[in-house]
Amino acid sequence: MRALRLPRLSSLRAFEHPGYFAVWVGALVSTIGTWMETVAMGVYVTEATGRAEWTGGIVALTFLPAVVLSPVGGALADRFDRRAYVALGTVVQLVLAGVLTLLAFTHRLSVPVVGVISFVHGCASTLINPAFSAMLAELVPPRDLHSAMSLNSAQFNLGRIIGPALAALVLSLGGTSWALLVNTLSFVAVLVALSQVKTLTRAATKATQGLWKQIAHGFSVARGDSEISLMLWGTLLSAGLVAPFIGLVPVFAIRVFGQGAAATSLLVTCQGVGAVTAALLVGTLVDTLGQRRLLGLAATSIGGVATLYWLSPTLQVAAAVICVLGANYMMLMSGMHAYCQSRVPRELQARMSSLFSMVLGGAYAAGVWGLGALADRLGLRFVTVSASVLFLALVLTLRLLRPRRFDGASAEARVRG
Repeated sequence: MRALRLPRLSSLRAFEHPGYFAVWVGALVSTIGTWMETVAMGVYVTEATGRAEWTGGIVALTFLPAVVLSPVGGALADRFDRRAYVALGTVVQLVLAGVLTLLAFTHRLSVPVVGVISFVHGCASTLINPAFSAMLAELVPPRDLHSAMSLNSAQFNLGRIIGPALAALVLSLGGTSWALLVNTLSFVAVLVALSQVKTLTRAATKATQGLWKQIAHGFSVARGDSEISLMLWGTLLSAGLVAPFIGLVPVFAIRVFGQGAAATSLLVTCQGVGAVTAALLVGTLVDTLGQRRLLGLAATSIGGVATLYWLSPTLQVAAAVICVLGANYMMLMSGMHAYCQSRVPRELQARMSSLFSMVLGGAYAAGVWGLGALADRLGLRFVTVSASVLFLALVLTLRLLRPRRFDGASAEARVRG
């Protein structure tokens, strides 16, 4: 597969590398299927139970394994051929999706079964995600790392645009089982893309270093780097207090606006539009403002934007605001991820990515379930607005107390020096 030649757009430089472009396309097809399943299962669980706690709980089960398994996945990714490792994990995901599809076609699907499969699928994803991120980093030179991470986030959100729209169509024509079947078949695209990538060459991990010693070393590096620690704390707070807007979209659409799959798909799609737009602009913004300053602006604004989203008086207003929120969220999370990876050598990038995933997945799982449970008791808008305002207050406090650290002035000065 030939790469694209887009030299004028720094945000798209990673596309100039054939291996990266092939994997990106394959991942996009799979992500479209994943979002079809996400919308179908979100609507199914919300309508079957009528409780935000259950909807948030099912989402949380997918991300909960990250708390324990992410460091293991990162260490394993640094021990084996990453392409083969990702391929094996993709086969496992395909089988799990096939089981869910079979249960739907035979009318044996239930909320507890969805919960179990979501948890197992989360385990598989957690174990391969660090290897996938590190593999992407290996497919581009260091100068294009931010472009690679941003475009990876863009494909995820482009899938968020296409997947829900297809899900709404398939759900209206064929029902849940057909949406799940499309998701199952979409994993084949990843396997085809991986077959187009040459085996990656890199320094092998020393055979004398045990798995747990590798994990401990990754934690030690993150703890000893104040910049990485700051990024991980930022990920923890934003994932727990703001990011649950993603998993609670079906609840917002159904409970607040009184609509179903179509409204859910609209909101998810609009978030994806914002994120993809941001991915196209982020490279230019980084070149203009600097990576840390852009992260500071994204962190400062996202709490206020999230508050406006949850206070939206109509579905149309919510769709417009979630587009901005999606752009803001993409810039913040992909920027923090890329920044963490940029501060370590390539042989540590999978482990650093795994720590980022551990914090993101654990905080998001706790946040989406906790806010969902509180929403059933105190009201959805009150709980989510309170969480967004709390995040905004924390960021503003940090800016007042440590402005240079927050904007990265001292860090960037050290890099230039």
